[in-house]
Amino acid sequence: MPLHSSSIYPASDPDFTYFPSRRSVVHSTKGIVSSTQPLASACGLEVLRKGGNAADAAVAVAAGLNMTEPGSTGIGGDMFCLFYNAKTKKVHSLNGSGRAGSKCTLEAVRSSLGFKDGEVGKIPMDSVQSVTVPGAAAGWVDTVEKFGSGKLSMEDILDPAARLGEEGFPVSELMGYYWGKAEGQIRAASPNGAEMLKKDPAAKDGVRAPKPGELMKNPTLANTFRLVGKQGKAGFYSGKVAEELVKVVNDLGGHLTTDDLKKHMELGTEETDPIKLRFTGQNSAALHGKHMEDKSSEGVDVWEHPPNGQGIVALMALGMLQELEKSGQIPTFSPTDHNTAPYLHALVEVLRIAFADANWWVADPSVAKVPTADLISPAYLAERAKLFDPKKASDKLDHGSPAHQHSDTVYFACSDSEGNGISFINSNYGGFGTCIIPKGCGFTLQNRGANFVLQPADHPNLLEPNKRPYHTIIPALVTNVSDGSLHSVYGVMGGFMQPQGHVQVLLNQLIFHHTPQAALDAPRLCIGAGMPEAGDVFDKTVYLEEGVPEETVTGMKDLGHKVEVVK
Repeated sequence: MPLHSSSIYPASDPDFTYFPSRRSVVHSTKGIVSSTQPLASACGLEVLRKGGNAADAAVAVAAGLNMTEPGSTGIGGDMFCLFYNAKTKKVHSLNGSGRAGSKCTLEAVRSSLGFKDGEVGKIPMDSVQSVTVPGAAAGWVDTVEKFGSGKLSMEDILDPAARLGEEGFPVSELMGYYWGKAEGQIRAASPNGAEMLKKDPAAKDGVRAPKPGELMKNPTLANTFRLVGKQGKAGFYSGKVAEELVKVVNDLGGHLTTDDLKKHMELGTEETDPIKLRFTGQNSAALHGKHMEDKSSEGVDVWEHPPNGQGIVALMALGMLQELEKSGQIPTFSPTDHNTAPYLHALVEVLRIAFADANWWVADPSVAKVPTADLISPAYLAERAKLFDPKKASDKLDHGSPAHQHSDTVYFACSDSEGNGISFINSNYGGFGTCIIPKGCGFTLQNRGANFVLQPADHPNLLEPNKRPYHTIIPALVTNVSDGSLHSVYGVMGGFMQPQGHVQVLLNQLIFHHTPQAALDAPRLCIGAGMPEAGDVFDKTVYLEEGVPEETVTGMKDLGHKVEVVK
């Protein structure tokens, strides 16, 4: 056990809880499943108890969350994961994102949206034009095939979630709220909205959104899970599910074809090379070394999925923090500096610079040139860090050009008794996605295509057929440099908030001595709106969660930041 338990409880005089969640750290020797929904976590635990490993459990949780939290995730969306193999100490990554259809040309989509030549526009979140080929189903199957224990079949793994749909499950408080909020869109998006509403003879058309605590059934989604369990990818990308998916999209004016689904099934989920940044800044290597069995002070490697995901934003921000510390632009922060104005100012500024680059460069690397290695190189990060001013907020930033220098979602994590860990994220993108439901299938289609740009013509993320869009969903994983052992699998939810959360949660543990639970509970900042439907994701506003000290709020305003406290 290379990492001592002292790394979980690093402070010598800790409060029971730093922040108001009242939750304490959970321990287990048989594995842990962590998700937003206890019923979904129970699906993963059931799979672990039957002999499955972390990867098997993660897919069970993904299906369980689709059933119980369809307003965040689903088989009609996409997925990404990072898997740590305890035997080989290797980190693997899977890109389970789908592509635009072969007929989704820029001209066809602009015409369908009613844009004139030269008119500036974007794909609306609720438009059928935002539907890309769902990658989640293939991603689930490939996760089990590549990383699973081999002891359980897909039928075994999807069975707990299918039973929830067949037997019924109590709707959670938050999901009940969001279901009610989306009821109108679910009704209007397609002729099949009743499939995901609760039967009620007294309601309009005999159905309505389920309320918190009510029992909800979704037998059509359960049947979709059964088909994938028995037939694998073919149960989703061919046959009845595929036919109904293509039919509803085309009936509403979209451009997907059955050949697009067949092509995704044949290509499968892409096994990519994960990207990493070695973090030793802020005296974290020495602090971390105190908790290592060999007292090694080599720091940690922070792993993210490469573009078309936005995980590179987190690595760039961390890298720039290191460069700023080296140049003396920021101090080495102490535990008492947590959520102070100087600390949050540094975070905001490096994240703004990173997002400015990502907004241009994060695209499908199989179609556009994406200089991933250059974007996280020390030389480039040192150059971009020169834009930082410790005394004032930055003006609007443009992207850099490293080639000239020679990202509503569910996140969950699972571990097992063998020491494997998986960081897994699955999403519809915005809420219930488009709210479009293929007949008899029980799930909504994602709106991830809204992240494509329609202009300018030289933008790397410009819509093209068979191309993947900029993706906000990103899993994270951390390993110990000295021996390659697993430090943690972690992540956060919320669109463009995700890389911002990755940076804050990691630094809370490494330099501010927070327990894993406290690191998650600590008040956070978010620059711009976390999701497009909430406003401009690149707005200058800095949102601070309730609990950030008032003097910090005043200090940030004095530095020129537009600040809003979220209560």
